[in-house]
Amino acid sequence: MSAQPIGVGVVGLGFMGRTHLAAWKAAERAGLPCRVVAVADGERARLDGRAQATGNLATGASEVLFDPRELFCASDARELFAREDVQAVSLCTPTDTHVELALAALAAGKHVLVEKPVALRSADVARLADAARAARTLCMPAHCMRFWPGWDWLKERVVDGSLGKVKSAVFQRLGTRPKWSGFYADVERSGGALVDLHIHDADFVRWLFGDPDELSSTGSLDHVTTIYRYARGPEHVVAEGAWNHDAGFQFRMRYIVVFEHATADFDFGRAPQLLLVRDGKAEPVAIPSASAYELQVQHFLRAITSGSRELRATIDDALGVARLLEAERASLSSPAARR
Repeated sequence: MSAQPIGVGVVGLGFMGRTHLAAWKAAERAGLPCRVVAVADGERARLDGRAQATGNLATGASEVLFDPRELFCASDARELFAREDVQAVSLCTPTDTHVELALAALAAGKHVLVEKPVALRSADVARLADAARAARTLCMPAHCMRFWPGWDWLKERVVDGSLGKVKSAVFQRLGTRPKWSGFYADVERSGGALVDLHIHDADFVRWLFGDPDELSSTGSLDHVTTIYRYARGPEHVVAEGAWNHDAGFQFRMRYIVVFEHATADFDFGRAPQLLLVRDGKAEPVAIPSASAYELQVQHFLRAITSGSRELRATIDDALGVARLLEAERASLSSPAARR
């Protein structure tokens, strides 16, 4: 990797911006060649170096984010894009701003890590996918579950077949709607739990098994359960996502995957989080303690510095999951709808 540090700018200093900032700073402390040099947010109060937004998960972000005397601070992201000392940007703004900001950043010659969902409509994601393919720089969606310890392990077991074929895969992601921003209550902007929360498991299903041959969804935009059917693949694949639980409900993130020779059971709220059950015994599986957000940033950084275009998640992947979620939304209104 190049010894010359990559100058990083973070756009949007809400919960996810705070998380990205912490991940980039962790990479810098670990000796990787990057340095946060600029931040931007339309709310000037956030440019004082502190952020109060919270989320479902502890992400490593501290109360003090940065010293504004040491970074370039702007209320307009395009001022950040214009800087020569910024080579890579994290876009952590509301969903309906992602595509236009990402297009502007690519046009300015920046590498772009853009938060999920990339957009509510697949047609908008397609615009960015076209630009990303043509760009000399990289553009990657922040599909963090592809980096999540214990979930990347599951991907490896599906690929290497060491536990046999998958017979059943069930995913759950349940909680309460985020209260730190009115954005989430506006379904026309957030897409509800279907798009903003359930996207994690829909994307992971695609990553493991590809696009389903058909699907059936039930529930609502705030609580959806989808059955994915494969002509050649697991006979039982289900994902449930919701944020309509009462305040105080503890966030739950879980998978249970039945292989031919064992069952893998991950529960975020349990220690140990990952168990492998076989031969009548449940044994813990050691997983790294590193944050998925840190691993995601490190992967992106290594691709930049090595000149590789091999990314674990691409904007074409974001386009695929956007189309999948559109099919799920259609199925909520018409259960017989198929992709």
